[in-house]
Amino acid sequence: MQALDFESPTVRRLRADLALALRAAAHHGLAEGVCNHFSVELPDQSGRFLLNPRGLLWSEVGADDIVMIDALGNKLAGRHAVEPTAMFIHAAIHRLCGQACVLHTHMPYATALTLTSDRALDTCLSQGAMRFHGRVAVDTEYNGLALDASEGERIAGVMRGAEIAFLGNHGVVVCGARMDYAYDDLYYLERACMAQVLAQSTGRALQPVDPALARRVCEQTLGERLQSELFFEALRRTV
Repeated sequence: MQALDFESPTVRRLRADLALALRAAAHHGLAEGVCNHFSVELPDQSGRFLLNPRGLLWSEVGADDIVMIDALGNKLAGRHAVEPTAMFIHAAIHRLCGQACVLHTHMPYATALTLTSDRALDTCLSQGAMRFHGRVAVDTEYNGLALDASEGERIAGVMRGAEIAFLGNHGVVVCGARMDYAYDDLYYLERACMAQVLAQSTGRALQPVDPALARRVCEQTLGERLQSELFFEALRRTV
C-alpha cells in the first residue's frame, strides 16, 4: 500500500477526528492539564501514527496542531514537539496490540478505581459497565513514568488484545478500530466508573448481575454501533 501523505484527504480526516476527540474529552472533563495523549495509526501499514502535541490544552487542539511520528518516536510532520512518554506508550500499543486508536487518560473516576484493591471497574454492576465485560485488562504493577520503550512494551503485553486497560495507580487506556467507537467507549467508561464510585460511596452493599447476563449486554451493545457514530457526529457539530 502506498504511504499516505500528511496533507492527503484521508490523513486530514484522521487529524480532524483526533482533534475532535481531544476537544470532546476536555469538554467532558476527561483531560488533565496538558498531559495524556490520544493517537491514531495511519491505515497504510507504515507504522506511522498521529498524536496530539506537547504543551497544548486538549480544548485548543485543532487538526493543524496534530503531529505525525514513526514507530520509533521520530516526528515526521507537524509544527509542535512531542512528549516522550506518549511515544513510548502509544508506539508499543499500536505495534504490539494492533490497535488503530489509542486513548490514554487520567480521567478522575476511572483513575480513582485504579487506586483501589480491585484496580478496575466491576463490569457486572451498571448497564454502562456491562458493555466492557470481557474487554478489560488490569495492570497492577505501577513502575513510574513510561520513559523508555520497555515500559510501553510491558503495558502492551499486559493488555494481551484487550481494548481497555486499567493501569494501577495511574489511569486508563481505551483502544478501538475507529475514533468514533474508541471515544464512545472512553466516555461511557468514565460514566460507568462514576456510577460505581458513587454507589460505593453510599456504604451500601452493591448488587452485581450474573456474568452471563453482563456478557450478553456487552454483545448487544457492540452488535450495533450506530449510536457511537451518531454521538461522535453530534460532538463534531457542537464541540
